Amino acid sequence: MASIEASPVRGSILVVDDDVGVRESFEAVLAKDYDLVFATQGPEALRILSTRDINLVLLDIRMPGMDGIEVLRRIKELNEQADVIVVTAVKSLKTAVEAIKLGAFDYITKPFDIHEILALIKRVVEKQELVKEVMYLRSEVARDHRFEDLVGRNVRMQEIYTLIARIADNNATVILSGESGTGKELLARAIHQQSNRGQRPFVAVNCAAIPAELLESELFGHEKGAFTGAIATKVGKFELATGGSLFLDEVGSMRLDLQAKILRALQEREVERVGGTRTIKIDVRVIAATNRDLKRAVEEGTFREDLYYRLNVVPITLPDLKDRQEDIPLLANHFMQKFTQESNPAIREISKEAMGILMSYPWPGNVRELENVIERAVTLGRGPAILPADLPPHLAGGAGPVGRALVQEATLEDLERDYIAAVLQRTKWHQIRTAAILGIDRRTLYRKIRRYGINPNDQ
Repeated sequence: MASIEASPVRGSILVVDDDVGVRESFEAVLAKDYDLVFATQGPEALRILSTRDINLVLLDIRMPGMDGIEVLRRIKELNEQADVIVVTAVKSLKTAVEAIKLGAFDYITKPFDIHEILALIKRVVEKQELVKEVMYLRSEVARDHRFEDLVGRNVRMQEIYTLIARIADNNATVILSGESGTGKELLARAIHQQSNRGQRPFVAVNCAAIPAELLESELFGHEKGAFTGAIATKVGKFELATGGSLFLDEVGSMRLDLQAKILRALQEREVERVGGTRTIKIDVRVIAATNRDLKRAVEEGTFREDLYYRLNVVPITLPDLKDRQEDIPLLANHFMQKFTQESNPAIREISKEAMGILMSYPWPGNVRELENVIERAVTLGRGPAILPADLPPHLAGGAGPVGRALVQEATLEDLERDYIAAVLQRTKWHQIRTAAILGIDRRTLYRKIRRYGINPNDQ
């Protein structure tokens, strides 16, 4: 299926003025760079604002019927975030000040200067971009994932890296398949960073982690008062990702009605907030991921066939870690270097015996499990090398003959006791942090401390 090239979304400006000469002047100055909409009266302007996504309103103060001040008041009731520049005669400056108090961004006076108008509109656009960036940073923990973070010399992984380089600057939708922990989000971030959208937001949404009744609002946003608890207008992830990439993880878990809305957003390149009536233009590259067989889900009627084909433009399947065993040493050392820089520079290598255990283990949790294991080993290791005793006991128990032979002289309980004691020492007996590193809750940690008789004075 051929990809659809995305073009930047032009800003839209609503000019509200009953003077045809003024409207023509604005059109001559602004039509080249903005989509212009015109209204001659206040009620007409309010109807437009309730049905269309408008970035800026140029509002005349003196109009027949509903004057500009009343129109401004109504606009702010519709959308308190709307940006309005009032246009006034010099003798109406007092009214302009009143408009500023009501929430207008600024004012210009007639006869207006072209350069002044353009500079003012530029300020509005920059402010809106800054607001979006702040909202994005608040909603996402921005992580710097570089292309070099993709580690591996496995033949299949090399094919994937080559494909990424080919499609990065293409706006085609990508679907990533693979078991949990194979690195789908890391791959999605690499695609984004390598693309011409790399300096714009990468917004990730785990569709399986958000309750179904909240996911629609998360993706598309909602208007103030749309439902109980909607005390303010919320911008959805599609809007936050405009200009960048939206990563929909576990896309196969979505309800059918939401799938229909995702399909419409992809086809029409526009969204509508929950409780809203206006459409909002978007420019987003969607990268989806799933650990389900979507083709089978289509046959079972739990996934829309039209959405499946819309997402399946560039399909990429990531192999399990057990199928790329030659990459385990590379990945393990990559993670070791990452975590030693952060917390324990005394660790400089992974011992041959510990690497033997890592190579023999089947890694049901894939790359994510390996990363967690190395992080824990670095946290409790005393250097200069990661030893078998620094690895979780279950690795040796679930490993092949090499791994099991390395721990045959110690019981699993002995290893677990030493492991817990070492992490407690590393965290200076901070039990909440220790429990998080061990992957257990605090009550379980407390019971194990009592069971094994671990005492800070013994360390």
